[in-house]
Amino acid sequence: MQIIRTIVWVILLIALLLFSVNNWQDVEVKIWEGLILQTKLPALVVVSFLLGLLPMWLLHKTAAWRLRRRIGTLENSVRAASVSTPVETAPAPVVTTTTEPPFGTL
Repeated sequence: MQIIRTIVWVILLIALLLFSVNNWQDVEVKIWEGLILQTKLPALVVVSFLLGLLPMWLLHKTAAWRLRRRIGTLENSVRAASVSTPVETAPAPVVTTTTEPPFGTL
């Protein structure tokens, strides 16, 4: 799985490099009425990507952390419950014998 992730990241970096080489031009971004940011197009694309990725990555990490804590708590409670209560065995079945004749005989 690690090799597939590495291949995907290499392909994305090559695509970003090709995009950067072919679109290296100045871009003006109007932030407010008097504030204009002049930057290169690839820098704008990378910053926009990171601004969109960062909140979702943080949300994923916090959800994974919360689930790991919950699983750990549940595992500890099961471990404590299994140690504190002994395992009870079922009683042996009672076998009774009768001296009655089989059904249908007189």
